[in-house]
Amino acid sequence: MSEATEAPRWEYFVTPLLLHNEAQILNNWGSQGWELVQIIEGPAGGNVAYLKRKA
Repeated sequence: MSEATEAPRWEYFVTPLLLHNEAQILNNWGSQGWELVQIIEGPAGGNVAYLKRKA
């Protein structure tokens, strides 16, 4: 399979989101090439962000 037709490879990152600066946290990861996939409530409460970027 040639490189042009290979499926992209992804790496993933999970981080808690602090309630008082969610945008700052997401902008920081976004500036490093991470794309937000979803935000869900974590098992211990609070929000958790799931991010991905091409490996």
